[in-house]
Amino acid sequence: MEKTRPRILLAGISMSLLAAYHKLLCEEFEIVGTSADGRALMATAIQLQPNVIVVDYAAPLLSDMSTRLELKKLIPQTRFLVVTEKDDLDVALETLRDWASGVLLKRTAKRELLRALREMMADKLYVPASLDQARKGTQNRSLSIPAEKALTRRQREILRLLAEGRTMKETAEILSLSTSTVAFHKYKIKRTFGLRSNVELLRLAIRENLASAE
Repeated sequence: MEKTRPRILLAGISMSLLAAYHKLLCEEFEIVGTSADGRALMATAIQLQPNVIVVDYAAPLLSDMSTRLELKKLIPQTRFLVVTEKDDLDVALETLRDWASGVLLKRTAKRELLRALREMMADKLYVPASLDQARKGTQNRSLSIPAEKALTRRQREILRLLAEGRTMKETAEILSLSTSTVAFHKYKIKRTFGLRSNVELLRLAIRENLASAE
């Protein structure tokens, strides 16, 4: 009897990468479908119940953390492998803590994709070597222990620009980040400090000497 292959759903992956991913995976995994954005992914994932969803971190309609958590709640048995543009340690740690089983950098995805999926199917977390080294070199940080209640360098940069009145898109352009990465850090700041509005974000920026009270 032929062994059942793990079922993979590709979500938010660019057209230029879809063909490459298909070629890499077709012999060992069954690609059950693709989804262009977060709205389509909700319905498709619930219907297909894949073992793993390979999803671009910047996929449209998935930039909000609440949407990601809702998706994870709807299909709790499905593992998520998140492909991200930037090797941002904070993004990787938060992603792994809250909703994903693996993180993959886009620039190395083609050569690491199979290894990442194999480790995840063996109930292991997958972290690219560069991020894992950074994680080990950072004091008091781990995949299971929340970060200390303090702003990181990147969060301070983002908070300063947002406090100046910049939009998330403008902030992303200034810092050469994706808008979804900026949205992630804004969400993380609000959650860490228990903030509920942009006014409270501004107060935090003033307290941290990142904005003027005038």
